[in-house]
Amino acid sequence: MVNPVKNTKFDEFLEFPCPFTFKVMGLANVDLTSQVLTVMQKLAPGDYAPKTKASSKGNYESVSLVATVTSKEHIETIYTELGSIADVRYVL
Repeated sequence: MVNPVKNTKFDEFLEFPCPFTFKVMGLANVDLTSQVLTVMQKLAPGDYAPKTKASSKGNYESVSLVATVTSKEHIETIYTELGSIADVRYVL
């Protein structure tokens, strides 16, 4: 399957390589942080210190972390892979 061309403008605003913050929001009753770190270690290996925060009702949580990205395509790949985690609802 061919990936459709994404029309993002990351390359116009960033100079690579650079740190980039990813925020993942998903269900709180799963080990979301572990799932996010597994994907990140595969795509952008590093020593991460993710920050987590639960929603007000405790149904959801967010995981934020900073990764070093090397290109626009690298960012898009990470977004796609993080978004494919079953318990993830949003990736910002």
